[in-house]
This record gives sequence, C-alpha cells and structure tokens, in this order.
Amino acid sequence: MRMTLGVICIFFLAGTALSEPAGLTLATKGRSEYVIVVGKDASAPEHHAAGELARFLGQVIGQKFPIRPVDKAGAGAKIAVGPAAALKLNPKINLKGLGAEGIVIQTRPPHLILTGGPGSPRGTLYAVYTFLEDKVGCRWWTPKVSRIPSKPTLKIPSLNVRYVPVLEYRRTSYARDSDWAVRNKENGCGIDEKRGGRIAWKGWVHTFGRLVPPEKHFKEHPDWFAEINGKRVGQKSQLCLTNKQMQAFLIKQVKKWLDESPEARITSVSQDDNTRRCLCPRCLAVERAEGNRPSGPILRFTNAVAEAIEKDHPNVLVSTLAYQYSQRPPRITKPRRNVIVRLCSHRCSFAHPLTHVKNRTFHDDIVGWSKICKRLYIWDYVTNFEYFLLPHPNLRVLGPNLRFFVKHGVKGIYEQGNRHRGGEMAELRAWVLTKLMWNPQTDEKKLIKEFLAGYYEEAAPFIEKYLNLIHDEVERKDFYMRCYVSPHNAPFLTPAVILAAGRLFREAERAVADKPEVLERVKVAHMSVLYVAAIRWPEMREAARKAKQSWPFPATREEAISQFERFCSKYKVTRLGEWGSWKRVGWLRERYGK
Repeated sequence: MRMTLGVICIFFLAGTALSEPAGLTLATKGRSEYVIVVGKDASAPEHHAAGELARFLGQVIGQKFPIRPVDKAGAGAKIAVGPAAALKLNPKINLKGLGAEGIVIQTRPPHLILTGGPGSPRGTLYAVYTFLEDKVGCRWWTPKVSRIPSKPTLKIPSLNVRYVPVLEYRRTSYARDSDWAVRNKENGCGIDEKRGGRIAWKGWVHTFGRLVPPEKHFKEHPDWFAEINGKRVGQKSQLCLTNKQMQAFLIKQVKKWLDESPEARITSVSQDDNTRRCLCPRCLAVERAEGNRPSGPILRFTNAVAEAIEKDHPNVLVSTLAYQYSQRPPRITKPRRNVIVRLCSHRCSFAHPLTHVKNRTFHDDIVGWSKICKRLYIWDYVTNFEYFLLPHPNLRVLGPNLRFFVKHGVKGIYEQGNRHRGGEMAELRAWVLTKLMWNPQTDEKKLIKEFLAGYYEEAAPFIEKYLNLIHDEVERKDFYMRCYVSPHNAPFLTPAVILAAGRLFREAERAVADKPEVLERVKVAHMSVLYVAAIRWPEMREAARKAKQSWPFPATREEAISQFERFCSKYKVTRLGEWGSWKRVGWLRERYGK
C-alpha cells in the first residue's frame, strides 16, 4: 500500500491531466496583464509565496507584478496564490488530502492557480517554487548562485498537477540558508514562520546524557546509569533502561522540555554516541527476550516515555535511534504510534547501493523495521567524516538508496554531510539530495548533469569526467567504502587517478578562465584533489616521473599547502574532519610543511 500511494503521487507529479484546459500566455514581449492575487486573510507564508512569485516572474519577464487581494483585483487574468484565492477562481478545485505540504498547480483560463491545502504552512510555497522550476526554468543551485532565465514571452501548457510528497521530513546538514532551503523544499532546518516554518525538534539526537546528566545525578543515583563489567559507570556510557526511578525522572525532564518549547513536534529520547550500553541482569534479560537484540530495552523504554507524554502532548512524536549496537529490530516489541525509529546507515558501503550484497545487513535491518514501524526515519551518511575534503564517490547510489528507503515505508530522511564549511562537491550533493527527497523517482543522473552544466558552465564536461573517473575506479576495485576513509590507503585514489584528476581540473579552469565567478567555483572543487596530492606528494611526484606525465599541481609541496590554506581562509573552513584536534586546518602544514 505504501508503495502504491507513492506511485500515485509521482503519477500526478508528472502532470497527468485530469482534464485538458488550454495553456496560457503569461507575457508577450515583456508585457503581462496578469495580477497575482491572495486571499483576504492570507497567512504569512502565502504572502511570502506571492512575493517570491512576483519577484522571480518579474525577473523572468522584465515587468513588475502587482499583488492584490483576490476580492479587489477586478475582472482580468489572475495568478491565484493560496487556497482562498484558488477557491475564488475555481470553487470546485479539490484541496482535500494535501496535508501540510501537498501542492496543486492548475490552469483555468485565463487564470493560473498555485496552492497548497487550507491551513498548509508550506504547500503554497512549494506550489510556487515547483511552478517556477518546472514550467519557468528557475534554479537555485546554492544560496548565492541561481539561474533565473529571461523569457519576455512566457507561455505555459495546460496544467492540472497534484502532488503530495512521500517523505514528511526532509533535511540535509548542508542547508544553512533559509531561502535556499525552502526554495528547494527542505523542511527540517531553521526556516522562519513566513517561509513556512519547519518540523521542529526538541533535543535532536543523543539525548540520554542531556536528559539525565551523569555529572549531576551519578553520585546520588549510580543505579540510573549503565552497569559494565559489574560496575556502574556514569561518564561516556548509556542509561540503565530498566530502572523505573530513572525512567520517571526522565519523563519529567521530557515534559519540561516540551513545556519550554511548545513549537516542537518531535522530541528525542535516544542513546548517546557510544557503545557502552547497560549490561545489568535486568537489561540483559530484556535483550534475551527480544532475540538478543539491544534495541529491545531501548524501544520498550521509548514506548513508556511516549505513552507518558501522549495525554499532555498529543501532537508530539518521540524519536529514538537504531544505531550501532541497536541497529537490529527487536523480536517482540513494536514502536507505539507516536514513536519514530531513526535507523542509521552507519555500517554500510556507500560505494554500493543498499540492495548490493555488501549491504545485506543493513538491507535486512531496514526490512525488519519497516514491518513493525509506522514512522521509520533514516539518518543517512553522505560524506567522509574522517576527511571532509577527500573525494567520496557515492553520487551514483544517492538515487537508488532514496528509492530503496521509500519502497520500505520510510517517512523522513536526514542526509548528514559535513556540518562545517568545506567538503568535496558539497554544493552538488546538497542540491541533488533536495531534489531526490522531494521526488525520489527523479533521475539522479540527469540531476547531476543539470547541476554541473548550470553551476560550472563550460567547465562541466571536465568535472563530469573527473566524477566518472573516481566512481569508475571505486567500482572497479569493488571497495567497501564506509564514511571513514583515509587518503593514505583509499584504493580508488591511486596516483594515476589523482594525476588524471589534476589534469582534468586544469582543463576545467582553462575552460572558464574568462569567467571569474565560475572559475572560483571550479577552484573550490579542485581543492579535494589538491588536498590528496599535498598529503601524498612524494608518491605522486614519483608516479608522474615514471609515467613521464606532466605535473598538474603546484611546483612544490609548500606552494600546494599555501594554496590550500588560502582556500580555507577565504571560505572559512575550520575543520578538515569531524573529530580530533588534528583535523584542524593547520594540521596539513604541521605534518607536511617546512
């Protein structure tokens, strides 16, 4: 049933006509008679949607568009933004079942209708942006780089599009700009009310230690914390999830959190980021009863919290993790209806799709969770956390994996890339992921090609060859590529590959030498290859000498490191990896400089 509903949504997104009204001419030679209209009591997001439409259509056509209340707009041609205006122009329009984010785009000559459902915080915004993207050709590649075409004469075909996104929660760690996020239909980052708001969390993740801080409670209540090797441990361990006194205390803490943050719709009750779970007799007995699955005590505990808060907070969901030792689903216990299980793709090969035999364990776990969980979310990893700038050839699996998630009933996805600035092909990943999360059936190959052509322009063919080079190599080596890979021994980063990549980037830079802004984007992408060359300089030099190849990098390692440091300074890159003091930018010079 889940898959069937998803297919229906995509079927409508393709623009299947329920009827065949005529197309519209919105402008001719830079002149338009259209007026943008909103309802009398339009919400802040609807007003913002109208303003965005007026802004971008104005740039496309070359004329300012007025925005008026629908009741005062006269008898001319109109573009309705929002449900009240839509119903005024078409009283029979079906807005039922759109939820918070579903959209309707409809031509009703001479009018155009762009709307979400009544009370929808984001649907109308998404209808406007979908129309601007799909029918006008606008693109927002990054917060600072977009494509707004010039079309003084703008014609659109007949439209009767209805789409409800299959994923209720869509977020990447790349989204740091609210306008970019909402235009590309993310709904999990810090978006304000006029931009439709967001699905707000309280606690986010790894909350055991924040809800029951060991520095405050371990001395008085050591039995609240994990027993390991017969001894209670407070620091860098988990809670004792069968302790009823601790459970009652934590429930009070969660209620306090929610009283302090009434906007929250999800709260996290989840294990901390370590593997030191409680091994006391009671906790182990629950694990054994659940098929020797450590997820059993966690899920029973989370269910108890969810049940305790449900009366006072009926609209709040409680999220927990299936992560590391708790990845496998329990044999007996099922999540309550107000519980989210967030399964983490921590132990996977990200060079292979999740249907590949190398990912059999995670494949089986997601299938298992999907059978018992009404709200299954995914925490997915899409970068190399050990070395953010290291080439990470996972682009070919992004689309297949998103479709795999949706096929198995996933309702929300967090795509974790580098939290800090900098990261190999971060701009490309961010844009492609937002498109796939909105519509997982989109062809990721076409998305990648489109981004490369739009963002890198004449340099795109060379960067595409670079991406194919490293992806072909990782596939040829059949490498199990986790989200922690070292530049010293990554088998797909051979000297031949890095030297070839360096030459491709030199060609890419020459192709846009007369376009300073585009050249700068190419140089940013080039840093990943330069980074590897700086680390493995003698090996690269020797390989080039033996092959009698031209040297595509700076003349000396010192020059390469200085170039890399200038890049980090300009773009405020402060971390080269997720953890460890040696991941700071200065490490490269300390280790390999003069």
